[in-house]
Amino acid sequence: MKQVAIGIDIGGTNSVFGIVDQDGNVIVKSSIDTPQHGDVERYVADLSKAIDQLINESKLSEDKVEIMGLGVGAPNGNYYTGSIEYAPNLSFKGVVPLVDLLKKHFDVPVIALTNDANAAAIGEMVYGGAKGMKNFVMITLGTGLGSGIVVNGDLVYGADGFAGEVGHTTIIHGGRVCGCGKRGHLETYCSAPGIKRTVFELLAEYNGGNSALADKSYNEMTSKMVFDAAEAGDEIAIKAFAKTGEILGRAMADTVNHLSPEAIFLFGGPAAAGDYIFKPTKEAMEANCLPIFQNKVKILPSKLKSGSAAIVGASALVWKELEKKSVENVVE
Repeated sequence: MKQVAIGIDIGGTNSVFGIVDQDGNVIVKSSIDTPQHGDVERYVADLSKAIDQLINESKLSEDKVEIMGLGVGAPNGNYYTGSIEYAPNLSFKGVVPLVDLLKKHFDVPVIALTNDANAAAIGEMVYGGAKGMKNFVMITLGTGLGSGIVVNGDLVYGADGFAGEVGHTTIIHGGRVCGCGKRGHLETYCSAPGIKRTVFELLAEYNGGNSALADKSYNEMTSKMVFDAAEAGDEIAIKAFAKTGEILGRAMADTVNHLSPEAIFLFGGPAAAGDYIFKPTKEAMEANCLPIFQNKVKILPSKLKSGSAAIVGASALVWKELEKKSVENVVE
């Protein structure tokens, strides 16, 4: 019998979910709106109904397929408690016992929850470029900057389940205001919105009226537009990536000095800019880390497919939990 897992990624706008096999292939996927009504029990009921519908429409229920569990990636998802806790971009306020609510609708061996960046790190370890690695860091570059840290083969959750907030380390004292209310955090410079902010600063600094980006509003500009402009030789776009990479590399040097990982993986829209971001990042990291770590740590693009990475990463939680249970049973 073929074993599969369901991966669920809960975002502020959409909740995407899919059925994934043990090789990381998404068999089928779908999505629903993440509601603004704030009624989490109603949302879980709607989500469960949509997942059941997906299973029935895919005819998996008629095949020899066993669903081993559900893995969920969500903002402020706490692996230890199975709860989403005070997520700022969701309408569900306070502490939401998501795993307990899902257990009312699904009878499967595993239901596990973590935040989206941790899910990406587990996905990279189970399906992607970190297979066989015991020590690595995953950095996700998107609307924010998330990270998942793996040490000795285990994801680092910390004492309370929220370890790994690299995006909220202070990189420039008194710098840009972050969404969390603090100043100078890494994600204000090295997320997709951070790159846009850098573009506008550079346009003002260099009087860049000739740039292809000069007539774009903040809301319409994307990191893909910045990349396309850089490809066309636009100096503002190239400088924006260089500055972003320099700041990201300095922050990653701290990460290297703290953890001595084998590799750091970059994932997300800005990471798709290739050498425009990877080259300055690598140069800055090597220049700022201790000599004993120089030229040891690889900076690699994620091997998770961007279109289904969130689903795949969440589903990987299931296999890691089953693996852990298997080891525990052997020890007992």
